[in-house]
Amino acid sequence: MRPARKRRLYLVLLILIGAAAFVSLAMWGLGEYKMFFFKPSEVARGETPPGRAFKIGGLVKEGSVRRNGKTVEFTITDTLADVVIRYTGSLPDLFREGQGIVADGRLNADGVFEATNVLAKHDENYMPPEVAEALKESGAMPPHEIVRPKPGEPRPLGAR
Repeated sequence: MRPARKRRLYLVLLILIGAAAFVSLAMWGLGEYKMFFFKPSEVARGETPPGRAFKIGGLVKEGSVRRNGKTVEFTITDTLADVVIRYTGSLPDLFREGQGIVADGRLNADGVFEATNVLAKHDENYMPPEVAEALKESGAMPPHEIVRPKPGEPRPLGAR
């Protein structure tokens, strides 16, 4: 093989090895930021990753909302189990008892979910898909009440 051709081959191999290393590091790094969704019954059974952030969703239990300044503590349920959530900050305008919500955060040592973000459903016709599936599986919501447009279909009136 001629020296120029050999040099080109080494350069291509070096670029491929560098690209593979970059992709591997990027995938490993992004894995640290992915969040899994859990239902209250799964959290109560201890199926959550210890020390890792995750999402939890369910219905805000009636009569469970307690406010202490900017900190709000409330209970969510999937009718099989309840989980207490503590959140400091402004709640969404649509947040209320009986409402479907999804919260991001992690469990503390006392078993209370310390939320960093709380999202409420958009309107009567839409619920976050994770919450709807969890409620459907627990039997709290009949399947005909779940409105989920297929890709490419228009969303129901008022849904975002």
